[in-house]
Amino acid sequence: MVVPVEVFGVIDENAYLFFDAQTRHGFLIDPGAEPEKILKTAAAHEVTLEKILLTHGHFDHIGAVNEIQRALKIPVCMSAGGNYYAKDPAINCSAFVGEPIVLDDVTCLPDDSEIFLDANKNFGVKLIPAPGHTLDGAIYYSAAEGVAFVGDTIFFGSYGRVDLPGGSELSLMRTIREKVLTLPDETILYTGHGPRTTVAAEKAIWN
Repeated sequence: MVVPVEVFGVIDENAYLFFDAQTRHGFLIDPGAEPEKILKTAAAHEVTLEKILLTHGHFDHIGAVNEIQRALKIPVCMSAGGNYYAKDPAINCSAFVGEPIVLDDVTCLPDDSEIFLDANKNFGVKLIPAPGHTLDGAIYYSAAEGVAFVGDTIFFGSYGRVDLPGGSELSLMRTIREKVLTLPDETILYTGHGPRTTVAAEKAIWN
């Protein structure tokens, strides 16, 4: 199951609870702000969060990580290039919005890692490397559930900006073409900002 949690820091951002309906254990994806709201939402849905997964290291996707990690004592996972953003407020752009953010306790995973719940070893996601918006971009894909958490790689009819540290329009276009639009048409794309979309809908727009 997926529960979106729209949070507001400097800008609106979509955090997500992705959990197994049977065990009520799950992942928290991109907690960008409002840690109390996120934790209350998890409690309201009776979800035990096991891991925080980050699609990339920009401030608006990591702003609530430290508070939630301290509260729950759970690991934070990023792609192999995550520390470049996690440990530098200038690179993750938090230095420019008045609240520098440093993540000290992050696990950087290899490309194509499979991440499973402790409570259900059959429930998990695959970390697909997705550079372009940032160097450390990641998509978390569940073929079994037909969902992909794409961060700022792609939006409904649009895509993430490429003018921040590590951004590359050429890399982003390649990622969208080779990593997103090749997923099954029915895959629901949960985006970092704005409404969700599907691979089929984006194929129609991009074609």
